[in-house]
Amino acid sequence: MAENTAIEWADHTFNPWTGCTKVSPACDHCYAESWAKRSGTVRWGAGESRRRTTEANWRLPLKWNAQAQREGRRFRVFCASLADVFDNEVPVQWRVDLFRLIASTPHLDWLLLTKRIGNALPMMREVAQQCGGGEQPMPNVWLGATVVTQAEADRDVPKLLSVPARVRFLSIEPMLGPITLPGFNATTSWCPLCAKIVPDSLVRPHEGEHGSAALPCASVYDMLHWVIAGGESGPHARPAHPAWFAGLRDQCAAADVPFLHKQNGEWLHEDQGGDMLGHENSPMHQWPADGGWSVRVGKKAAGRLLDGRTHDEFPLTKLHAAEQEAREPSLFPPT
Repeated sequence: MAENTAIEWADHTFNPWTGCTKVSPACDHCYAESWAKRSGTVRWGAGESRRRTTEANWRLPLKWNAQAQREGRRFRVFCASLADVFDNEVPVQWRVDLFRLIASTPHLDWLLLTKRIGNALPMMREVAQQCGGGEQPMPNVWLGATVVTQAEADRDVPKLLSVPARVRFLSIEPMLGPITLPGFNATTSWCPLCAKIVPDSLVRPHEGEHGSAALPCASVYDMLHWVIAGGESGPHARPAHPAWFAGLRDQCAAADVPFLHKQNGEWLHEDQGGDMLGHENSPMHQWPADGGWSVRVGKKAAGRLLDGRTHDEFPLTKLHAAEQEAREPSLFPPT
């Protein structure tokens, strides 16, 4: 639970509690579960109690917020690396306390990344009812969903788009196959009232079904503001093909959505170049599609380069805030 983080897309990590349950192929080699087993501090799984972190830990965001205010900057806080904010096993009061902390730290951008995006809207409404909050998305909350396969993307991207948020993002790590992002083309739009992607040929009559007060349908890529991708790391890491990352990057570029390539993982494809010396006896994986080989070289050697360069794009939050002010449906977050 380090105060600072080496994660490329965040300045700090904050864990209000620890413990979780595996719900996705992304969880197969969960580093947090491995940490829990080593530390012996919390049991993993459904029906197990989560462990709230110390009051000293809960005071850290207040310190970061004061520093950010002094320095005239914003810090990105990843929440949570050893838990899930929208975990069913977490007491409601803990989540209420977390959102009150978020509201009291306006100089921090809170990146709430979940593998349970279907829980986000009802749980945020539950928190708001406890706090008597307002009707607009919290200005310093970035809501993210982890998807690692095409099936998860098809299922969860519409769920993410249905939750009002200043910034919505996807974390596709570990990427376990090629993914075509739902609605990332010029022939579909997102209907915020139906919470589904509809063909553009039906948009105008479809909007009419909701009456004159309805919010207009919008391009999916206007509603999704950031995509992060990365390969798996750790002792049991599965290989990822660089073409998967490149395909995702190209979709984002065509849709003008910021893309951040976090890492290649533990494996390096022969087409990526790099130094393979010293890895002649390392595990290898042959790809059926192109006959090429990936070699396990370790996370550091595999690096972050994609087609010879890094990709470190971030959403322009001020622009998004201005654009979304009149478009976002209401939510009831705490104030």
